[in-house]
Amino acid sequence: MATALKGGGGAAAAGGAKGKFAWLAHVKYEHLMAGVSGGVTSTLLLHPLDLIKIRFAVNDGRTAAVPQYRGLTGAFLTIFRQEGFRGLYKGVTPNIWGSGSAWGFYFLFYNTIKTWIQDGNSAQPLGPALHMLAAAEAGVLTLAMTNPIWVVKTRLCLQCSERPSAHSYAGMVDGLKKIYRTEGVRGLYSGFVPGMLGVSHGALQFMTYEEMKNRYNQNRKRPIDAKLTTVEYLTFAAVSKLIAAAATYPYQVIRARLQDHNHRYKGTWDCVKLTWRYESWRGFYKGLGPNLLRVTPATMVTFVTYENVSRYLLDLGKAGAPAPGSATSSSSSSSSK
Repeated sequence: MATALKGGGGAAAAGGAKGKFAWLAHVKYEHLMAGVSGGVTSTLLLHPLDLIKIRFAVNDGRTAAVPQYRGLTGAFLTIFRQEGFRGLYKGVTPNIWGSGSAWGFYFLFYNTIKTWIQDGNSAQPLGPALHMLAAAEAGVLTLAMTNPIWVVKTRLCLQCSERPSAHSYAGMVDGLKKIYRTEGVRGLYSGFVPGMLGVSHGALQFMTYEEMKNRYNQNRKRPIDAKLTTVEYLTFAAVSKLIAAAATYPYQVIRARLQDHNHRYKGTWDCVKLTWRYESWRGFYKGLGPNLLRVTPATMVTFVTYENVSRYLLDLGKAGAPAPGSATSSSSSSSSK
C-alpha cells in the first residue's frame, strides 16, 4: 500500500498529484494530540524548576538586574518569599503553549517522517542514523514554529521586579506584541541559532529512546513497535533524556542568555566568548542541576502520557475504520491498483 502511495496511487493520484502529496497518508493527528497532552501535563507539574533553571543559566555574575541565589532550595524559597506562589509560575502560559505545541508538532513531524521512511510499516527498524535524521528534521520544523513563544517565556521567567518597566510584559500576547514592535521579527527569533544547534539534543534523545525500545523488544522476540509497560516507557525516557541533556546542555545556556533582555551580546559567538572568558567551562553548565531535576521527570511524564494517549487514539481510530473486507476497503484497493 505504501509503495502504491509513493508511486502516485490512492486519493493523491486521483486528484492528479501523481504521488506529490503521498506523504500526507502518513500524517496521524493522534500523535499531535498525544504530544500536546504530554507537554501540557509535564509543564503544569514542573514549571517552577524550569523558571529556576533559566534564572541560574543567565546569571553571569556581572549583570545587576539578574537575581543571585544560593542553590536550588535557596532559589525556591527566595522566589516564594519575594514573589509569592505566582512568582514560581511566571511565564507558565507561554510555557504551556510552547511545550504543548512543541511536543505536539515534534511528535507529529517525527512520526510522519519516520512512517514515510518505513513505507508505513511500523515494524521495520530504521537504525540510529535514520532515527536521528527524522528527529533532526522534526526539530528544525518545530523550532521554526515555536521560537517566538520560547523568547516570551524566557523573558517572563526573568521578570523579578513587580514594578513595570519598558521591558516588562503583562503576559504572553503582550510580550509578543512588544517584542515585535520594539525589536521586530529578529527579536522574536532571538536564540534561534543556538536553538538550531539544540536540534541535536532532540535527535540524540529520540535516537537513544527508539533504539532502546527496539533492542528491548527484539531481545524479547517481539515486534519493535510492541506496546511496553508504563515502567519501561519511564525508564527509557529517563535514560535517553539524561544522555542527551548531559551532551548538549551548553547550547541552552547560550540560548537563554541571548533571549534575556538584561544581557547585550553581539551574537552567538560573542556570547560564547564572553561566557568562556569570565566563567570558564562552568559557565556553560550553570543551571544543569535544576535542569536535570526538571527535564528528567518532565520527559518521563511527557513520554508516558504520549505513548498511552497516542496508542489509545490510534486504537480508537482503527476500531472506527471499515473492516478489511468492506466495500469501501475493496474500492480503495482496486483504485490503488
